[in-house]
Amino acid sequence: MAGSDAGALAESASWCAALSMALEQDGLAVLDETPLTALAPALAADARGLERVGRFRNAGVGRGASFRVRPEIRDDRVLWWDPERCTRAMRLYRIEMERLRQHLNQTLWLGLARFETHFAVYPAGARYQTHLDRFASAPHRMVSLIFYLNAEWQAEDGGHLRLYLDVPESEPWRDILPIAGRLVAFESGRFHHEVRPGRRSRRSVVGWLTRGGPYYESSIT
Repeated sequence: MAGSDAGALAESASWCAALSMALEQDGLAVLDETPLTALAPALAADARGLERVGRFRNAGVGRGASFRVRPEIRDDRVLWWDPERCTRAMRLYRIEMERLRQHLNQTLWLGLARFETHFAVYPAGARYQTHLDRFASAPHRMVSLIFYLNAEWQAEDGGHLRLYLDVPESEPWRDILPIAGRLVAFESGRFHHEVRPGRRSRRSVVGWLTRGGPYYESSIT
């Protein structure tokens, strides 16, 4: 194996191990230095380009026949990734998520079968009210993953991810800034969370490691 390839695999194993350990101990991981960090500028550029050509759609709640656009609950816009139409940066991101899936299955025995993901953009002032990622119609979601793409983001810009550590919408909570290159992972069925309004438009890659189940793009078309 070439030295550069061996180094890349070692780096992947290291960040996957750190994330796995944090999930096992706390159900939550926040990592700022991973192989994904270098992909943030390219992914941000991909998202902006796809926005310009009108590929994003209003996000909603529910799925199938119950799907509704509810801007009073969430007013972000999303674009689900088609594995057959990915850019180079998107393909590399998916490769790292596959390494993470395999590592979590080996260390935490989660039985993860698939990764599903989309771009999300929140215009200035947009928010997503408190919710869980795993619910009655989506019991297959196990690990939620958010990778932020926002360069030069400051605390005064807002737009925090607020994770409720105990009772929903009550202290204690943890606020996480959406700074470029930051990866947040947490147990999908454990933490209620919300996206707070920001002063600037912000972008992210949002995904789930799942135990199978329906692919959720069908719920927003």
